[in-house]
This record gives sequence, C-alpha cells and structure tokens, in this order.
Amino acid sequence: MTRITRDSLMTLETYARERPQFRTRVISHKKNRTLHLGEHVTLIFEDELTIRYQVQEMLRVERIFEEAGIQGELDAYNPLIPDGANWKATMMLEYPDVEMRQRMLARLIGIEDRAWVQVEGHARVYAIADEDLERDSGEKTSSVHFLRFELDPIMVGAAQRGARLAIGVDHPRYRAAIEDVPPAVRSSLANDLHN
Repeated sequence: MTRITRDSLMTLETYARERPQFRTRVISHKKNRTLHLGEHVTLIFEDELTIRYQVQEMLRVERIFEEAGIQGELDAYNPLIPDGANWKATMMLEYPDVEMRQRMLARLIGIEDRAWVQVEGHARVYAIADEDLERDSGEKTSSVHFLRFELDPIMVGAAQRGARLAIGVDHPRYRAAIEDVPPAVRSSLANDLHN
C-alpha cells in the first residue's frame, strides 16, 4: 500500500513557497476524481496526491512541525489512501441552507451505507463507511463520511481494462446514480488498482 512518510513531506517553509503550484495541481487532479450524485451528494475519490495535500494543509493550518504531531496526521490520513484493491472516497452531503441541512441530515441516516459502485458485468459493491469513527448520532447523520469500496480481483482486472463503471446511492430518501462514469474519471480510478 502506498503510504505517505515523514521524509516525503515538505517542511512548512517549503510548503509555503510551493503551495500555490501544488494546490493548482491538486485541484486539476481532483476534477477527474469528483462525481456529483444528484444535487446534494458529492464523492471525491482519494488517492496519494489528494491525501498528501490534506496532510500538508493540516500541518500548515495547525502549524504542526513536531515529529509526534506530524506522525499523528500521517496515522490519521494514510488509511484513506486506496491499497490497490479498493477505492476510497470522501462523501459530502451538501445543503447550503442550514435549516434544510439539519432536516435532511435527520432524514438521511444510513445514507453512507447505501453508496455503491458497479464494475460492468459484476454485482454492486456497497461502501464500508466511517471505519475511523461513528458519524451518526442516532438523530442525524454527518455531512461528511469516509467510504471504502472493496473490489475482488476479477473486478479489479475488469476496471483496469476499461470496463464501464456505475456509481450511485440508493437510500430510501435519496436516490441518484451515474450509470456510465465519464472515461477520464474511470481512467483516474483505474490507476488506483493493482493486481
């Protein structure tokens, strides 16, 4: 599995200098890793570059430069990098209006368990959600979830060969799907897989 190491990170000073170019590169990279499922659900498929950016940003914002603090960030974020047999995504439930958001988060409990991917010719794979911690309060769900879609070796091979890909959510109160993920996104996601 690809892991970000302490030695591979930029120092705070170097990152301050390199941040504008690095940020531009990551934003461009994320375009082929972001899918909108209907109006209110966005999936951002994470990889080493997107997670490296998150770590560097956390270190910058929190002004973390001590070894223990840096290691803490690496321990928190490294598990979000796909390991070759899965896709990992951040799921965001987006409702700009605060009152509507509160109402919908109460109605959408469990939505994170109803996100799925489907490699053409294979069964749907439902997300394993929020392995890091519980994100439902019992009264509402969180607006951010971390998902893992675990693929078997045959699915991995098919995806690497360019099989069509569908992605969606089938919660009783929110259904949306992309039946044919665009080729650029499919190609980017195939790069996460190894046999």
